[in-house]
Amino acid sequence: MKKLNDITPLPKADERIWWICRALLFLWGAYGLCTGYTSEFIQACFAIAFTHLWDLFQLLGGKSFITRYPFRLQTLLNCFICFACVVGTTVNTRTSFQYIDVPEHVFAGYLACYGAYFLGDVMQGKKNPLKISVHAVFSFCFSVSLMVGWEFYEFTMDRLYGFVMQHGQKPNSLGLTDTMVDIILGTAGALCAMLIEAFKRTGRIGKNKAEVRARYVAQREAFKKEKDRLLAEGIDVTENL
Repeated sequence: MKKLNDITPLPKADERIWWICRALLFLWGAYGLCTGYTSEFIQACFAIAFTHLWDLFQLLGGKSFITRYPFRLQTLLNCFICFACVVGTTVNTRTSFQYIDVPEHVFAGYLACYGAYFLGDVMQGKKNPLKISVHAVFSFCFSVSLMVGWEFYEFTMDRLYGFVMQHGQKPNSLGLTDTMVDIILGTAGALCAMLIEAFKRTGRIGKNKAEVRARYVAQREAFKKEKDRLLAEGIDVTENL
C-alpha cells in the first residue's frame, strides 16, 4: 500500500504502525476467543474495522474530505484503539487495577480535540479559514461534547443492559464520581491538544516555526488590509481570520 489518495503518499512509518496495531488486535481477539472471552473477539473485529477508516474513505475515489486530514491522526487513532482494547480491556477484566482509565480518557480527549481542528478546516474550506482563537474554542468544545456523549452511552448501556460501565447498576455517588472524573480527564487532554495545536498554527512551537509564524503574520496582515479596504468603501464586513 504505497498510496492512499491522489495527493500525499502514506509514510512508511505510519503504515508500519497501522499494521502492528491491527496485528496486536487480531492476536488479542483470537486469544480472547480461545479462552472463552467471545466479547473480546467481537470487540477486536470492530476495532480492526475502525483502523481501516482511511482505506474505507478511499472508496470514494480519493477525493473525499479525508484527504484533508493528516495521516498522523489515523496513526494516533489506531494506537488509541489498540491500547484501549489490548491493554485497557485486558487490565479491566483480568486484574484489579483501577486506574487504566486515566491515560485512556486523557488520550481520548487529546485525540478528539486534535481531530476537531482538522474538522474545522474541512467545514470552512480552504478559502474561508477560521480565526485561530475561534478554531481553538471550536475544537475544545467539540471534543468535550464527544466525551459527554460517551458518558451518555455508558449510562444508557448500564440502565438498559445491566452493564457496570459507570461502576454501578443503580444511581450512586460512585457512578457519579466515575462520570465526572472521566470528563475531567478528557477535558484536560483536550485542553492540552487545543493549546499545542494553536501554538503550532501560529508558529510559536513546532518544526519550521519561524516559517509558519511568518506565513501566519503575513496572512493576518493581508486580511486586515482587505478588511480596511472594504470598510473604506462602505461595505460592512466581519473578520473571519
